[in-house]
Amino acid sequence: MFAALFRKYLDNRCSPDEVDQLMALLKEDTYEQYAGELIELQAAGSMGTHRPVDMAVRERLELRLQAILEAELPSVPVHRVHFLRRNRWWWAAAIILLLGAGAYIWTGRLPKAAIAQARPATHTKNDVAPGGNKAVLTLANGAVIILDSAHTGTLAQQGNTAVIKQDNGRLAYNALHDSSASVRATEVLYNTLATPRGGQYQLVLPDGTKVWLNAASSIRYPTAFAGHERRVEVTGEAYFEVAKNTAMPFYVKMNNGAAVEVLGTHFNINAYDDEPARKITLLEGSVKVSGKTANVVITPGQQARLTTQNSILKVTDDVDVEEVMAWKNGAFQFEGADIQSVMRQIGRWYDVEVEYKGNISLHFAGTISRNVNISQVLEMLERAGGVKTVVTGRKITVTP
Repeated sequence: MFAALFRKYLDNRCSPDEVDQLMALLKEDTYEQYAGELIELQAAGSMGTHRPVDMAVRERLELRLQAILEAELPSVPVHRVHFLRRNRWWWAAAIILLLGAGAYIWTGRLPKAAIAQARPATHTKNDVAPGGNKAVLTLANGAVIILDSAHTGTLAQQGNTAVIKQDNGRLAYNALHDSSASVRATEVLYNTLATPRGGQYQLVLPDGTKVWLNAASSIRYPTAFAGHERRVEVTGEAYFEVAKNTAMPFYVKMNNGAAVEVLGTHFNINAYDDEPARKITLLEGSVKVSGKTANVVITPGQQARLTTQNSILKVTDDVDVEEVMAWKNGAFQFEGADIQSVMRQIGRWYDVEVEYKGNISLHFAGTISRNVNISQVLEMLERAGGVKTVVTGRKITVTP
């Protein structure tokens, strides 16, 4: 059964269920070794017939695998390519299939939907659990509500609006139109929703706009939109699905003065202070991004980047939207990301400090769930080669 599945996999003919079945088998050491032997046979064109593999054939296969990996990321010295030369040749081939028991997803080989977990880590003494739905709501009067421990139902009344924690844990605002509303707003009231490091949360604004907040992020917004526009302020990272209302344009202000103007669209904003640029990625519709000295209209699949240091505005075409939206979909996804970028994401989600010892210049590519303990994510990085990590309390030390 294993050999048949393996052959189908190499021919890219496995169904998603068969891929899952194969990945489960490969977690066992016996099958992992067997896979290496099968790759040797495949290289010799004799799957199922045990005979020695000519060294020239081995070299051709290794070079072919090297070319495949470099073709995926032609302009980035990704560390998974460097890893090939330091191991037995068949492991260089098997790395596509076996690395992290499926933690890495390879274009054209494993369906994106079939994201497998990394192998259980061998160093779990100082493990850290993943983040979760955690947020703090600050009302207009300064009152603070810890949402992850708050009850379901109405939490407060702000002017003519009820603040509600829904059954699914999402925060929402419902307008009160009947005479039971004891307070009539005479001024605009603002609330702030903030997630800590290791937290995320979902929000439905008074106009029906849906917002997802990533870790260490915040959004300030009115409890009811009035007048001719809708304005909110964001720090960190947030994904918006804006309710359409051509009479009231929607504006998002970032903490460096940049702004996004939309009528109705889906987009992601990454505006962390420790990132080298503010990034606005458009999934649907059309938005105008304004910097201090310029503005640009972007279309779906484009990303506007506003550098943090000198506020230069640039537009990138053909952005990998799946990579941008991985955080919202419960995954880490790296496509040639440097180690510093990778660890910033890990640090925010697991609420850990990161320290580097030595000069480390590596890039990584792969996908893994955000719902696993930090040990499994670090195990994935270590299996890729080039780094060693040590967890001490809530600090990770990264060394070459």
